[in-house]
Amino acid sequence: MNRETHDTVRAVQWTGDHLRLLDQRRLPGESVYLDIPDAAGAAAAIRDMVVRGAPAIGITAAYGVAMAARAAPADTSDWLKALEPDMECLAAARPTAVNLFWALNRMRRVIEANGTDLPSALEAEARRIHEEDLAANRRMGALGAALMGPAGAVLTHCNTGSLATGGYGTALGVIRSAFAAGDIDKVYADETRPWLQGARLTAWELVQDGIPVDLVCEGAAASLMRLGRVGWVVVGADRIAANGDTANKIGTYALAVLARHHGVRFMVVAPTSTIDMETPDGAGIPIEERDASEVLSLGGQPVAAEGAGAWNPAFDVTPAELIDAIVTEKGVVEKPDRAKMTALMK
Repeated sequence: MNRETHDTVRAVQWTGDHLRLLDQRRLPGESVYLDIPDAAGAAAAIRDMVVRGAPAIGITAAYGVAMAARAAPADTSDWLKALEPDMECLAAARPTAVNLFWALNRMRRVIEANGTDLPSALEAEARRIHEEDLAANRRMGALGAALMGPAGAVLTHCNTGSLATGGYGTALGVIRSAFAAGDIDKVYADETRPWLQGARLTAWELVQDGIPVDLVCEGAAASLMRLGRVGWVVVGADRIAANGDTANKIGTYALAVLARHHGVRFMVVAPTSTIDMETPDGAGIPIEERDASEVLSLGGQPVAAEGAGAWNPAFDVTPAELIDAIVTEKGVVEKPDRAKMTALMK
């Protein structure tokens, strides 16, 4: 089976002079692309969840810098000074996804080199970041599927597909490759409260690409595992610390605990740009806390008793000892620890 059959969605598109982003807040009801003309618009799109997923955030930020350079005066002499406010605005959009800062650092190095025609050089670098992400996803898909082998069905959390990346996906890339190889026949997707990325995005994306998907609420995961219906839990990551501790969408840690109890293997799939060797362990990963209204309401309608408060962390940290394998484009790390992560990143 041709894997291209199961890969049709592209959420981040570069037109040649501006960015087009699929507005993921409006899925699955309607597919609407927004034209993003400048760096401020790119930062707002990241902050407001028009675009989400660590790799896609990094790609969007890179194009944001390229658009900022296009808008600068042609006689600009100090490019770093001119573009710094836009880069700071982009960096502040969301704090947990390390790919955002990785991409901005790559763009900063191009600015510091300060060759001729810097706007064109920055656009070329943004394109490279985008293309490299897609190639890395293809590679991770093949490596993860080979590790997984025949699994019957898998459980995933949040959205880690083409909507969250430059294309193909991280965890969903593995799922796409495994499905094309005939190793899985169904995907169970957590709803993923409070933004319902699993219900609105993952289920939509898999339906678009003809991969069977059943939606479950997070509370059903334990029973699903106890009944032996899934062979693997496959998730993405927003930041991986030097020892293998992994920050991902809130609810991932609970899945890892459940998987270990039920003997279900747990796979994290992420490009090496998500690995932060400067952060020793998960305790050092900043966890974004979002507005309580996201928990207290749904689709703009209140769902909680008036006067109730809410705690709304966007991410949690899964300890490395609960992870069976981290799959990257550079290779697979089984039973991750600091030494193995260091060897991978060398």
